[in-house]
Amino acid sequence: MSKPEARNTAVSDSSACWPALPLEAWQSTRDTLHMWTQIVGKVRLELTPKINHWWNVALYVTARGPSASVIPYAERVFEIEFDFLEHQLIIKTCDPATKIIPLAPRSVADFYREFMSALRALKIDVKIWHMPVEVMDPIPFDQDRIHAQYDKEYVRRFWRCLVSIDEVFKLFRSRFVGKSSPVHFFWGSFDLAVTRFSGQPAPPRNDPDPVLRRIMHEAYSHEVISAGWWPGGGDLKDAAFYCYATPEPQGFAQQKIRPDAALYKKEMGEFLLMHEQVRTSSSPTAALLEFLQSTYEAGANLGKWDRKALERAPDEPAAGAA
Repeated sequence: MSKPEARNTAVSDSSACWPALPLEAWQSTRDTLHMWTQIVGKVRLELTPKINHWWNVALYVTARGPSASVIPYAERVFEIEFDFLEHQLIIKTCDPATKIIPLAPRSVADFYREFMSALRALKIDVKIWHMPVEVMDPIPFDQDRIHAQYDKEYVRRFWRCLVSIDEVFKLFRSRFVGKSSPVHFFWGSFDLAVTRFSGQPAPPRNDPDPVLRRIMHEAYSHEVISAGWWPGGGDLKDAAFYCYATPEPQGFAQQKIRPDAALYKKEMGEFLLMHEQVRTSSSPTAALLEFLQSTYEAGANLGKWDRKALERAPDEPAAGAA
């Protein structure tokens, strides 16, 4: 039986699998794509039963791009998938009916109108709240003619990053036998994330906004250590990996994290490791796993998590390993 630590991940350290993704080169495309994924994600939010921590709203990485996975609709089911290689949005149903929307430079308003029209043509009648979330100065989808860029090369790079990072996150997740989220893409914050839970409830939230407080209470009802990857935006001027603990244990920010390039961002309340530092390292996979493991250990040790009960023993094989 092989040890899980010795198992080879399918992720290659080839530079082709870890492309450069400087935010300044594709900021306008990133912002447009963010709005498009929110439109698709809101359909999933509207039609799926609520799952703890909002897990029902997330998208999932496929071989070609983020997918909303299977969504129930009366006696039918359908699926919405971004194809970032052929540059199209595909809406598939359990019937032969399929709609394809080309992805190209176009406004959010145009995309929204064609997308909702395609759903109606497939006899899927759904209404979504047309305001974006988790962004500054939101513009209603049907009025947004500001965001209208689509650079195919950088979208392809974004896809390649998602595929590689998704696999490393899954390998990291396999080491934990406690409660853990799937590896999923949150369209609100536009990041890929995986979250581990101690099993203990967290203190009540005190966010000043009552709506935000309700949302955050559901997301952080229990103690978590969450890691992810974000392509950047706002105060963070480039793509980065992150890790935070909620509630944050005393001394977390002062912990020594690996690799040495990682740092604690006080304004964000999390450790960061820049994407460029990972992809240009001798082994991006090893560097990322080192960051994920060391930040988890910092939070779990200070938070007094029962690590023996929550983690797979070093000599315990992963399911299916031989």
